[in-house]
Amino acid sequence: MTSDTDRLTELRDRLRGFVRERDWEQFHSPKNLAMAMIVEAAELVEHFQWSTEQESRELTDEQRIKVEQEIADTFVYLLRLSDVLGIDLIDAAHRKMDLNAKKYPADKARGRNDKYTAYE
Repeated sequence: MTSDTDRLTELRDRLRGFVRERDWEQFHSPKNLAMAMIVEAAELVEHFQWSTEQESRELTDEQRIKVEQEIADTFVYLLRLSDVLGIDLIDAAHRKMDLNAKKYPADKARGRNDKYTAYE
């Protein structure tokens, strides 16, 4: 069985090859990749812009496919950005979760959506 880390590495390597074959490294500065990721995230948000909370949870098959594609676009740019900057995305996410656990202790944050400064 392939681990999630192995799958992410495989995807990163596939993305590197895809970019290299097209000679796109020259365009993949951190600034450009971050901007492209935000554009894709905005396209994702468009699918929910005028939806109610309930509608956003009950996508049609066609909507789900479009949302999936925008999530994938956003993820690919994030993965590429982390690769270009030499950041291990999984390690960074674990470190951030550890930090968030301290900022949002479960006994204080449970059922609340306040910013962490409300608990200090």
